[in-house]
Parts: sequence; structure tokens; C-alpha cells
Amino acid sequence: MFNPKNKAEQASGSLNTIGAGTAVDGNISSKGDLRIDGTINGNLVSTARVVIGSKAIVVGNINAANAIIEGKVNGNVSVEAVLSLKGSAIIEGDIEMQKLMVENGAIFNGSSNMTTGPDKKETSNESKT
Repeated sequence: MFNPKNKAEQASGSLNTIGAGTAVDGNISSKGDLRIDGTINGNLVSTARVVIGSKAIVVGNINAANAIIEGKVNGNVSVEAVLSLKGSAIIEGDIEMQKLMVENGAIFNGSSNMTTGPDKKETSNESKT
């Protein structure tokens, strides 16, 4: 049914999508990539990548290996590697990541903590926005 497009999807074993118009109340946990285009009231945990689409709303915390945020998140976002905030992103909460990419227009209200590695024991920078 789904054809993995790259080796990362093959390694994780799955690509999970919550479509536009779908609302989920509860936590979601996955070993594969997650794409959210609907509304989630709960925490998202993925050992792979999380993508929050431009019309998506997440009320809860996000923990992932990598994340791309285009929509609205009301909660904390913690990623092991790269967090990418697209121009349409709105985050109301704290963020933690190793690398941060921010497009013009993204809105972030919270504190940021940049880690030096995936173990998150050492931090290299903390700032308030």
C-alpha cells in the first residue's frame, strides 16, 4: 500500500499520517515517521521524524528524533537532532534541540535549549524569546 520512498522510512518500518479533518484525543507513540495534518490533543512521541502540517494543531508535547513544524503547537517540543520551524509555524512552549532552522515568519514564544548531542546531558546555549 505505502511504498517507502527512502532508506529512513524503510528502516523505521512505517509512515503514519493523521489527515486533515481528523481529531485525536490521546497520546500517540510511534517508531516510524509521523505526519499530522489534523488536530491532536495529546503528546506525540516518535523515534523518527514528526511533521506538523500547516493546518495542523497539536495541544501537547512533541518528542522526536527530528521535527518539521508548519502548523500550531501548544506544548513543549524536544528533538534529538534538527528542529525546523517553517514560516507558518506557531509554537507556544519550550523547545530543545541540537540544531534549529527558522524561516522568516515563524512565531515562537517560550525558552530554547540547544543541546550538544543526543544524550542531552550537556547544553551549549539557552535563550528566551
